[in-house]
Amino acid sequence: MSSDATRRPLVAIFSGAGISTDSGIPDYRGPQGLWRRDPEAEKLVTYDCYMSDPEIRRRSWLMRRDSQALRARPNAAHEAVVRLERSGVPVRVITQNVDGLHQLAGMPARKVLELHGTARAVRCTRCDRRSDMAEALERVAAGEPDPACRECGGILKSATVMFGESLDPVVLGEAVAVTKACEVFIAVGSSLQVQPAASLAGIAVEHGARLIIVNAEPTPYDALADEVLREPIGTALPELLAGLAEGSLP
Repeated sequence: MSSDATRRPLVAIFSGAGISTDSGIPDYRGPQGLWRRDPEAEKLVTYDCYMSDPEIRRRSWLMRRDSQALRARPNAAHEAVVRLERSGVPVRVITQNVDGLHQLAGMPARKVLELHGTARAVRCTRCDRRSDMAEALERVAAGEPDPACRECGGILKSATVMFGESLDPVVLGEAVAVTKACEVFIAVGSSLQVQPAASLAGIAVEHGARLIIVNAEPTPYDALADEVLREPIGTALPELLAGLAEGSLP
């Protein structure tokens, strides 16, 4: 039986786009982010625009076809999270990312909460049937510019949360529960500006967690943090998590 002296603290890793930039996936909101470079691109992932305009849907499917996200590989930061989990520290990942790289790195899927869904699946907006993204992209490559659901003929979309859609209340509820229970909350690669997800950092502090922020740019929650690291994520996060695995905090 373990005593309080040997009990390992629950660590919540809250990851944003910045954790995946070393894998070749662009940050959307950073200084060189996609939304800043091409505001029109935001329409491709805005629910009302997508549902009402077949041309937006066709452009969206081409964007998915050309996206590097499904071809990307986990980087040192994703791998560091897996090493921490395998060291015996209780770890839960709450991610804003839709790239699936935490799971691809070896993090058990049941320990990853994808707040904004996944780009690796598609969902029918009529019957809610889910299927593999690769299958839909094969149909696009074969000449279907806007593939419809094979079951009901409804409009297909990526199984991600588009602008104008609400987060899955079940996933968000689980994320809040983890946040309230954790003793260390590490926000990495997130601007902490997209609500309600970003508010988890404040909830963690309110419930007594130690808040550590690893991000290149300032965030609205820096003043609440016990530690703010501005170093590159690919080196800063592995060093931080190695210390946690050994039982030390910055």
